[in-house]
This record gives sequence, structure tokens and C-alpha cells, in this order.
Amino acid sequence: MSSHTFADRLRSLQEQFGPISVGADPHAAILAGWGLPDSPEGLRSFSDIFTEAFAGRVASIKPQVAFFERHGSKGLAVLEDLIGAFREAGTLVIADAKRGDIGSTMMGYAQAWLGDGPFGSDAVTLSPYLGVGSLEPAYELAAENNRGVFVLAVTSNPEGASLQGAGDLVVAQTVLYELGERNSRYWPGASGSIGAVIGATSGDRLASWGVDVSMLNGPVLAPGVGAQGASVQDAEVVAAGNLLCIPVSRAILRAGPDVSDLQNAQTGLK
Repeated sequence: MSSHTFADRLRSLQEQFGPISVGADPHAAILAGWGLPDSPEGLRSFSDIFTEAFAGRVASIKPQVAFFERHGSKGLAVLEDLIGAFREAGTLVIADAKRGDIGSTMMGYAQAWLGDGPFGSDAVTLSPYLGVGSLEPAYELAAENNRGVFVLAVTSNPEGASLQGAGDLVVAQTVLYELGERNSRYWPGASGSIGAVIGATSGDRLASWGVDVSMLNGPVLAPGVGAQGASVQDAEVVAAGNLLCIPVSRAILRAGPDVSDLQNAQTGLK
């Protein structure tokens, strides 16, 4: 098994820098708080400061694609440059795009986010609710290109419970089972690079539903630490021994725009 899989690179970098993945979420309130206009120019300034603060200094970042898309082609150009700068610095980029479709369309999304084009990232978030198997083109390309994916399983928003906890065999458990099976198929005998999104706030739900996360055998992206009230310890519980990556946005970004203040907010998370 190659030592250059996404899971191995993530583990190695987190041993150096810790599990926090800094969220690049330049929504209007953050831009205003940094004294920047809500425009492509403000977005560019945000990106420049964010890059200075974190490129080569954290294991990974997680840009929320929507906050760049809303500025149109100029916003997407900023996202391209942000992805390129961090990958050049050796920092992993987890594109939070939540894509999900079937057939050739899913392949198109996979090629966009897991290929070598301008949006090519180290990993991408995916939505499985057209069927876990519908995402197969992304799993295949992730394995081929040594990239990763994070599939929504148990999200941190309360609205997700009615769907994810439905059925005699809880939907979330089915998702995790199928992801674990594919990790075994694509990365036999090793931790896989097909991960799951499991909210750090979802510990009680996991327990009440009887969901076994350990079968994933892949990385867990656990949002909810910081502004949503969960702790790093809560995230460790829901990861159930899997490689844990903790995305944090507002709790860090609200310290900006001073670069040293942003860095201190990131290193001070417990």
C-alpha cells in the first residue's frame, strides 16, 4: 500500500500540526468583521490574509465552496488560487462542495474536485442520498489519484436526524457500512481514504440509534467544535477510533484579520 494515500498524508500532517482543519468560510459577516467589502475584491483580501496565516502551518483547510460561488466567476477564481496556494505549500485542501449525482455527471464532479484541474483538491465532501453507490466514480478516482472523500453520514444540524435516523436499519449505519466496505475494497489491509462526515454534536444520536462508527475504517470529518458548542473531546468520541479531522471556522476566523491573532486562535483550540 502506497504511503502517499490521502489518509496517510492526513495522518502524517496531523501528527505534526494537530487535527484542526481551518475552515475558509468568507461569508458576509466574516468579511464585515474583517473590515472588508462583501465583493470579489473583499474575498481576494480575505484569501490573501487566510493564506498568510495558515499555508504550511496547519494539516488541512476546508474551504466552503458556496461562499466563493456566490461571487460568480471572480469568486471561483479566488477559490482556484486559494486551493493552488495551499496545495503548493503542502497543506491538504478539503473542498466542502457536498456534490452528489449519478453516472457521467458524478464523474464530472469527481474530475473537477479530485482531478488535476483548477479546483483539484486533496479531498471533497459528498452527499450520498442518491445512493452510496452513485458516488462510485468519486471513490474510484480518489483511489486512482491518491485523494480522499468525506461522505455525509451523521451531520451536525438537527434537521438531519429525521432522515439519517430513519428505518429499521438506520440510514446513517447503512451509509457507514457501505463506505467501510469500499475502504476494504480500494485500500485492502489499510485505513481507507473514504471518510464520513459525523457531527461532533451527534454523540447522543449515535448512541440512541446504536450506530457503529468503527466499521468505517477511514477518516472522520467532525464539524461542530467551537461555535456549535461541541468540544474536541466530543469529536474524539464520535470518531470511535478512526482518524479524526476537526473543521473549525467561526471560532478561528472571528479573531481576524490580524494574522497572528488568527494563528493564536487556531493553536489555542482545545
